[in-house]
Amino acid sequence: MRIIEIFHSFQGEGPRTGVRTVFIRTARCNLRCEWCDTKYSFEEGKEVPIEEVLRLTGEYGTKEVCLTGGEPLLQQESPELVRRLSGQGYHTVIETGGSLDIGPYVLIPDVTISLDVKCPTSGMQDTFRGENLGLLRAHDVVKFIIADRRDYDFARDFLAKNPLVSQVVFQPVWGMPVRELAEWTLADRMEVRLMLQEHKYIWGDVRGH
Repeated sequence: MRIIEIFHSFQGEGPRTGVRTVFIRTARCNLRCEWCDTKYSFEEGKEVPIEEVLRLTGEYGTKEVCLTGGEPLLQQESPELVRRLSGQGYHTVIETGGSLDIGPYVLIPDVTISLDVKCPTSGMQDTFRGENLGLLRAHDVVKFIIADRRDYDFARDFLAKNPLVSQVVFQPVWGMPVRELAEWTLADRMEVRLMLQEHKYIWGDVRGH
């Protein structure tokens, strides 16, 4: 697999925020979101065999893993890695940009899909693979990263047109006034979770945390 980094931290996003986690960050991404905070993951990374990925993951003493990127679904070895993690008792959160097929992963035990729906400020709002919505389960997560009112309206309208069984998270782009997003969400009685990026409040916007 092409790997950028493997590190140990607290999950900073989504419903598993605060859980001690090993992050496996894969190389390359097929999207170019305007506000992306991990552009270094666009690089080619280093080729690491699955056995070595598993060994490094096991050094941290937690059974919680986040497979992220970049776009981890680009890696042809990703399904095999996730199956191996599942077989060793790990729970894996897969963070994906929403443009590629999640089908190979939803049948693997102990996997949570964290699926982005890209809003207009990302510049990638036309890349979403609509077929993914029908594959989501109740424990999966659909995440909207929101930078302004236009993004919020887009997310609200998307949810009105596409009722979801999965959990829904509104996450403000780092630096956006959070209070505005909170007030809009409350005013519309949205059944979503408003969540911040906890890791950035602990360490700042730095690599490897």
